[in-house]
Amino acid sequence: MIKSMTGFGRCEISEAERKFTVEMKGVNHRYLDVNIRMPKKLNFFESAIRSLLKQYVQRGKVDIFISYEDLSESQVALKYNEALAAEYLKYLKQMEETFGLENDIRVSTLSRYPEVITMEEQEADEDEVWNGLKKAVEGACRQFVETRASEGEQLKQDLIVKLDGMLDKIAYIEERSPQIVAEYRVKLEEKVKELLADTQLDEGRIASEVVIYADKICTDEEVVRLKSHIKHMRDTLSTGEGVGRKLDFIAQEMNREANTILSKANDLEVSNHAIDLKTEIEKVREQIQNIE
Repeated sequence: MIKSMTGFGRCEISEAERKFTVEMKGVNHRYLDVNIRMPKKLNFFESAIRSLLKQYVQRGKVDIFISYEDLSESQVALKYNEALAAEYLKYLKQMEETFGLENDIRVSTLSRYPEVITMEEQEADEDEVWNGLKKAVEGACRQFVETRASEGEQLKQDLIVKLDGMLDKIAYIEERSPQIVAEYRVKLEEKVKELLADTQLDEGRIASEVVIYADKICTDEEVVRLKSHIKHMRDTLSTGEGVGRKLDFIAQEMNREANTILSKANDLEVSNHAIDLKTEIEKVREQIQNIE
């Protein structure tokens, strides 16, 4: 299955008074580049999230946004610092004796002194948190992959159409090549007759010049290799996923053969078709940059 590197996924999981929301979006990148934004209390799970993501994504720049809500009433608890309260009382009594002041301290007053009574967030069960978070990440990943696969199928069909168009241009070049040689022979004979007037033509010399010219403009090898590359690309598009880099290498080889055909072209129509061929190959390469 061919996949695009552009995609989006979202999943929301609510269970055991905890709510996880995961959103993912991806764009093109040569390698797998993952950026995760989430609450600090979930940072412990970053490594596990990255490992999980690699099961679904091989290449691309992926941004993940995670939000977490703990709706339970037991998430915070009061903490009483008895030692600190005793310290306060000790110094208050010392002040009473030193300055002769009335010690009017009451429990309600002492409890409001800094750090005597504090609210402390309870540690959540890591396994429970991870189970919920994992479900949300997996749900977002599945939707993310679905959107990538859908766009990947469209890319595949577009590439096949472009490859078929390239075969048409190659077929014209194949058909035109023998005609170029024949036309060259006619022109050569006419030129020689014009120069030599009534002198007998040397057919052997003419034939030799035609052979040299035909060898100079011959693109048979390039055409064969180019057709082979096109077939290889079509086969690769049908083999499976994670083929983006391979397709790019094939496109580079196709471009090399097209350049050689253009450099050998000594005919306006062949040159035009070779230029069109290079243009199509460039379009193919641009599309391939979107494939995982």
